[in-house]
Amino acid sequence: MKTTFFYGVIMALTSILLNYAMYFLGFHDSVEKFPTGQMVSGIAGMLIGIVCLVLSVRARRAETPASEGFGYGRSLLASFMTALWSVIFSILSWVIYLTVVNPGVRDIMVQSELAKLEAKGLSSTQIEQAEGMIRMMMGPVPQALIGFCFGLVIWTLISLIIAAFIRRPAPSAQTA
Repeated sequence: MKTTFFYGVIMALTSILLNYAMYFLGFHDSVEKFPTGQMVSGIAGMLIGIVCLVLSVRARRAETPASEGFGYGRSLLASFMTALWSVIFSILSWVIYLTVVNPGVRDIMVQSELAKLEAKGLSSTQIEQAEGMIRMMMGPVPQALIGFCFGLVIWTLISLIIAAFIRRPAPSAQTA
């Protein structure tokens, strides 16, 4: 548990630092820069997260005696628990960011979504109708719920893949 917690916190902290880097570099200041910041954050965050999950599972495998197997299930559990801790801490940080640090980013997010709808060719009436729902979904509570569910699903899928590669079969009785 200590290992998965440690790597989950490291994974969350890197995500938080990446978010604040985007903030200080001005990617959360305008509608024009926001999509680029999201793309950079998404790619970098995914790479950092995968590295943290791999390191976490390898550390848990190293903690397990060589006489015991560290199969797919144990590998998956270690990766999933790391992801769970990371998602929890990342969501808490995101809510603080939205409500305290940069509450204006919600308007930037809404304007960015509206610009996407406009680029798709929706009429102004359709965009006005969608704006209310978009504003509601950009609130801290919906963002936290969506982030938790989406984050957990994505990291669980990645954990399924990682667990397939980082495992150690139990020593067989015939080799002894």
